[in-house]
Amino acid sequence: MNLRPDPTFYPSPKLAMEGPPETLAYTLMLSPDFSQPDGLAVVNVDPNSPDFGKIVHTVIMPNKGDEFHHFGWNACSSALSPLTGHAFLERRYLIIPGMRSSRIYIIDVKGGPTAAKIHKIIEPAEVFAKTGYSRPHTIHCGPEGIYVSTLGGGGKDGTDGPPGIFIMDCQTFDVIGRYEID
Repeated sequence: MNLRPDPTFYPSPKLAMEGPPETLAYTLMLSPDFSQPDGLAVVNVDPNSPDFGKIVHTVIMPNKGDEFHHFGWNACSSALSPLTGHAFLERRYLIIPGMRSSRIYIIDVKGGPTAAKIHKIIEPAEVFAKTGYSRPHTIHCGPEGIYVSTLGGGGKDGTDGPPGIFIMDCQTFDVIGRYEID
């Protein structure tokens, strides 16, 4: 374990703006008719690179019909808070929700632009059982873990109960439960 905070975490927006520019961008590849699995593309955005603007790697998911939406990191600058207990996390994993399937993919991007790979898949049954929610929509890293907002409740079509927010552990990616207390 590294005993220094991730160098991509900044204590202020001003310091983040002064930091080095990103050299890679991660973007989703969607199958609009669900005939192919969705995927993740790694794009070189370093203007000094001969591969500038090119897709340098892809990760194709094993399932069709996920309908990827707003994805995010497992950790961010909020981990710098001394109260979190997560000061030495790495911004290493992308969390990608499948809005249609209610499946969540954890992608490990450590090791370089062509090393991104699936680390874990959280199946819908686990999300339903632990939260009562479905249709994960947006991922936010925070001091307590990973916040996942949803568009659906339980049931086959997501209309059995209201949507909400649940929390995942930012290291194990276990679904902890609902964020809302009442």
